[in-house]
Amino acid sequence: MADTVSPEVRSRMMAANRRKDTGPELLVRRHLHAQGLRFRLDVRKLPGSPDLVLTRHRAAIFVHGCYWHRHQGCRFATTPKSNQAFWVSKFASNVERDERAIAALQHMGWRVGVVWECALKSSFREHSLSALVAWVQGGPDRIEIPARAPC
Repeated sequence: MADTVSPEVRSRMMAANRRKDTGPELLVRRHLHAQGLRFRLDVRKLPGSPDLVLTRHRAAIFVHGCYWHRHQGCRFATTPKSNQAFWVSKFASNVERDERAIAALQHMGWRVGVVWECALKSSFREHSLSALVAWVQGGPDRIEIPARAPC
């Protein structure tokens, strides 16, 4: 199926995707702050520039979009029909970069949490955010919320 918009419009649409202060990230930040947890944002000194860093708990949190970071089995992790070779390569490099950053953080002694965008949809949001808070306050070295896609 051909793209429904011109290449110029598609380029402008893709360029409009933000690197930080996304809707899902803001939901996580508001909830953690309301729970009394304090954090730093977008710490560039750490591998992968985690979205939130809770130094006191030695925890780094990434809020991943299912599309860009390829959440396995998620209906939001679609691949564009046009220029598929480019997109497959792009997405593969994103996933590889994410894994390298997580491994580097764990090697440095950080606990790493990944919150998937689909876990913050309204029907699953409270459970996901509660699980994240419980993990921050004392959990394993790595957690993914959700472990399975609720979507």
